[in-house]
Amino acid sequence: MDYVNINDTTLRDGEQAAGIVFTPDEKISLAVLMDAMGIPELEVGIPAMGGSEAQAITTIAKLGLKTDLLGWNRANRSDIEASIACGLRRVHISIPVSEVQIQAKFQGNCRVVLERLQDTLNFALDRGLFVSVGAEDSSRAVESFLLDVAGSAQDWGASRFRFCDTVGILDPATTTEKVGKLVQSVSIPIEMHTHNDFGLATANALAGLQAGATSVNTTVNGLGERAGNAALEEMVMALKQLYKVKLDINTRRLRELSQLVVTASGYQLPPWKAIVGDNAFAHESGIHAHGVLKNPQTYEPFAPEEIGMERRLVVGKHSGRHLVSNVLGQHGITLDREEAQFVLEAVRNLSVQMKRSLTVDELLELVPNRRVSHGII
Repeated sequence: MDYVNINDTTLRDGEQAAGIVFTPDEKISLAVLMDAMGIPELEVGIPAMGGSEAQAITTIAKLGLKTDLLGWNRANRSDIEASIACGLRRVHISIPVSEVQIQAKFQGNCRVVLERLQDTLNFALDRGLFVSVGAEDSSRAVESFLLDVAGSAQDWGASRFRFCDTVGILDPATTTEKVGKLVQSVSIPIEMHTHNDFGLATANALAGLQAGATSVNTTVNGLGERAGNAALEEMVMALKQLYKVKLDINTRRLRELSQLVVTASGYQLPPWKAIVGDNAFAHESGIHAHGVLKNPQTYEPFAPEEIGMERRLVVGKHSGRHLVSNVLGQHGITLDREEAQFVLEAVRNLSVQMKRSLTVDELLELVPNRRVSHGII
């Protein structure tokens, strides 16, 4: 994995999540921030939808961003015309490749699938467009047909081929096997598009890259249809930290980007969300906090500053004396061992009563010289 292209589809597949609607201004703001961070490619939406969708895509296309902009299209000429009308020079053409999808969309006629693809691909290439072809439901396709479609797309001039685990049924081992065969059968780049129905989207995307794919679809916070897609922040940090891939992406703005998507989508992240969740660098357990206070590497895979976050030391039921003393010390309060133990017991009791960790103000109220006047203990 010397090189990996990140093609973020938050503005397309991310927004297709049930209940999510981005305003044109929100789509523009997200595109501008991702461009500033160095995300190399954005799938900006579906031009054929028209209306505010086309308006937002057109505005983004006119901004002169450095990132490559890609529009998603069905295999018909009118969709390509809509992409051109929005000012896009890169298009993605999606076609079904599994029996269940072909039956639902083309009455089971595989020949029509190939004819539609060839016609639309030629139409786009005649207009000088970069064309990516997406094989919808690749993971459930008959292998011989998938390879035939990929080879045909390459012969007809496609510049990239997208392997789609549309319903998220793969595991990393199977992904490696399937994508490895696809990579060996064609010379154009293979792109991974994975869904998270079994919680394996990021793992499967990484497996595909290890098998030879060189591009990957992501969404911020893993937003997407059903259980979502491979999360941008997870993919970027895994490539950076685990595989030492140089991406030229400003990871220090990942938390900022995550929060912008939270605001635009109207849905909060679970605090334990990988990489960007509120608890990703929060420590309450006495053993963990004690270790982190001595050396952050004991219980952190990388520094929180790398993604624009800060370490949090949280006092609660599982805290130890060292953590309590450290937090109080940050507020100019020094306790002896007996006083610290007294406060620790008070912290644990109150945390159990309130069923949560304590705020700093609540902790300060438990300091010995305040306990009688405030009636806490």
